[in-house]
Amino acid sequence: MKTEISIQKLSTPTVRTNLLKLSYLFGIAVITSLFLLQELSLNKFLSGTLISFVLLFMLYRDIMRYKPAYLNNYSMLLLLSLMIIGTLMAGRIFSYFLINLMKGLGTADTGIAIYGIPIATGAMLVALLFDFHTAITFSFTVSLLTGYWLDESFFPIYTFVGSLTAAFSVIRCKKRSALLRGGLYVILANTCLVIIFLISKGELFTEKAPAAIVFAVFSGITVAATVALTLPLFEYLFKVTTDISLLELLDLNQPLMKMLMINAPGTYHHSVIVGSLVESAAETVGVNPLLARVSSYYHDIGKAKMPEYFVENQSGAPNKHDKLTPHMSSMIIINHVKEGVELANQYKLPQPLIDIIKQHHGTAVLTYFFQKAKDMGHDTAPGEEDYRYPGPRPQTRVAALVMMADAVEAASKVLNDPTPARIAALVEKIINHIFLEGQLDECELTLKDISEIKKRFIYILTGIMHKRIDYPGFDFGNGNSHKEPAKIDRPKLA
Repeated sequence: MKTEISIQKLSTPTVRTNLLKLSYLFGIAVITSLFLLQELSLNKFLSGTLISFVLLFMLYRDIMRYKPAYLNNYSMLLLLSLMIIGTLMAGRIFSYFLINLMKGLGTADTGIAIYGIPIATGAMLVALLFDFHTAITFSFTVSLLTGYWLDESFFPIYTFVGSLTAAFSVIRCKKRSALLRGGLYVILANTCLVIIFLISKGELFTEKAPAAIVFAVFSGITVAATVALTLPLFEYLFKVTTDISLLELLDLNQPLMKMLMINAPGTYHHSVIVGSLVESAAETVGVNPLLARVSSYYHDIGKAKMPEYFVENQSGAPNKHDKLTPHMSSMIIINHVKEGVELANQYKLPQPLIDIIKQHHGTAVLTYFFQKAKDMGHDTAPGEEDYRYPGPRPQTRVAALVMMADAVEAASKVLNDPTPARIAALVEKIINHIFLEGQLDECELTLKDISEIKKRFIYILTGIMHKRIDYPGFDFGNGNSHKEPAKIDRPKLA
């Protein structure tokens, strides 16, 4: 009986998945060990494989603890593996060429050429494509592996500090030109460390010093150049959304942005305000403010297909829905989500944005048209499912923020006298309704997060909807744009 139970436990999907991941990890360790060999030796190969497996297992456990989403995304897992193998492979290639360059120049001591190896490239790419925490663990792992490969006690310190500097320099990187600044920081870090190492060896005032500093500068330049060249390729191949690519989507010359501004100016204005609300609350709940803002700008792009059916674009024209049945009206309104997803796929928007377009209404019911259908008094009562968005509910905190900001901004338009108290009451009512409907059940927001979100929304809306003093000589309430003061003689035209 005990044997049968143990076999059943080993056959569970979770155990099988973990065994597959460990097998994959061991395979990466075997490949990694090939780049650590200085000479063909079975003992060196076995020891290199075991050391690589131990270090990679530590990296795996850290990711499992702090970033488990990467382990469930096989594309990202493959990308991280390529970062490790690619960094070591590039290190071997640069090492080969730099050492042979030194030999060609007739230099007896070729050891200083290792300071030109751009190991920090991997850490900078990981910080951009993954996150800073993963870049730290990656830097630690790769630094120890390169130290084992070169059998040089100083080199792991050199690569670790350089890699950390590279990762630090691209936190919240929003321009590709920032990569050049990152390369400059790596140059400074490398140069300082090389000088320290030369002092420790008593070689600061020897002929080695200038060459070592040149190699340190070369390493930083190579890091910036390599990242600038390879980052767009990795973004495209692995469908990774970085802050740089997100910022490019905010360009008003983007085709979708142009379409929304021209076809549905009311929706565009609504999206900008939603972006302000979401961005203000993003930091408080620990999400990327730039992703939140860009998602808000694109969440309603489906309305650009039939803008005249949405109230914010009607500009006083007769309401198109007056001539339609409630069910037909609800189908048109609900369809803007599907249209938005199709446009997003057509223009190749990043997957996180497509997911938010799908989820920003969750499974909410179009209460206006549902109530209108019930009030018509037909023999058969209308089904609630016919007036419900298809969902899914928000799966991420960003999607939940967009949902709440979208509802709050739309509802704020009905306030006749938007005092701070009324705005606060509106925000409370709308967000509480979304919460009680269960729309936030599948994202990671806590009650504390929701409370902070309300505060930020109230603050931003109060600022947007503030009152201004009357302008002397103008009357904006009676339809005349200008009220002429009395007793002013106007010049007569000849």
